[in-house]
Amino acid sequence: MSYRVAVVGATGAVGREMLKTLAERDFPVREVIALASGRSTGLEVSFGEKAVLKVQALERFDFKGTEIALFSPGASVSAVHAPRAAEAGCVVIDNTSQFRMEPGVPLVVPEVNPKALKGFARRNIIANPNCSTIQMVMALKPLHDIARIRRVVVATYQSVSGAGKEAMDELFNQTRAIYVNDPTAPEQFSKPIAFNCIPHIDRFLEDGATKEEWKMAAETRKILDPDIAVVATCVRVPVFIGHAEAVHVEFEAPITEEQAAEALREAPGVQLVDKREDGGYVTQVDAAGEDAVFVSRLRADPTVPHGLAFWCVSDNLRKGAALNAVQIAEALHEQGLIKPRRGG
Repeated sequence: MSYRVAVVGATGAVGREMLKTLAERDFPVREVIALASGRSTGLEVSFGEKAVLKVQALERFDFKGTEIALFSPGASVSAVHAPRAAEAGCVVIDNTSQFRMEPGVPLVVPEVNPKALKGFARRNIIANPNCSTIQMVMALKPLHDIARIRRVVVATYQSVSGAGKEAMDELFNQTRAIYVNDPTAPEQFSKPIAFNCIPHIDRFLEDGATKEEWKMAAETRKILDPDIAVVATCVRVPVFIGHAEAVHVEFEAPITEEQAAEALREAPGVQLVDKREDGGYVTQVDAAGEDAVFVSRLRADPTVPHGLAFWCVSDNLRKGAALNAVQIAEALHEQGLIKPRRGG
């Protein structure tokens, strides 16, 4: 049993990671198609160690006969082409923000809410959550199962790869320019990113929050529990890969550090690395290229009746994007929710 799989946005950082992850995890494919905008037609991208795929134009591609499409081309492109693929009978797993909060579209982290997948057939679209949301709910879920979460306060430290290849190039070029005393001007960000932190990701909303901060709150409630209050401050930092979060959680009932540690050790996809010594924690550099969500610095928060604080780190291109999308496809396969078909 194998599938025809399209990767949309195949020339971008997440698209390339999707192709890499499909190959690494040996997802059952009979054919993989790399799709991108017309200007990328003819470019070559790798699939696994030996295969090379020629990029085809998304605008002209017929999705009939394609069972699964992993989308990461930008929200405006997904808005046009994801419904077109879905109408052709292809199951769309979309990594953009376009469909996440729409009714009838499951927002899924397989280790957290796999049962939500059963509702995908209404639209034939499944949404991949925001990268920062994914790693946070992975850590929150085992704790929420012990003592219900009332409130989460989180500050993120998000790498530039979350904003795409051009943002990574900007960090590299600005850093080099500073060392050789060349002038620099921000293009991808509102202020210089080299040797700086920018508390501004996505656009500002009327209440003063940014769209990224709103996403973390709204998506956590949709995935985990609609009664959880979340306030986030999202910050772009001069790191190439890997998002980190300082998370403070208030619970409705008592929970000890020992109970939390045991639950995190047992949670699928989570690794607790928490030694109270120099270097006994995970940083973004450590997490780059890894599949797990890492939790460190677990401790009591004495400022609330039932509180914990922890540090959470993950590779935003892997679990925060490509890996989660591929795991959704794997869950569809394992649950028998999608069948291979011929034609097209």
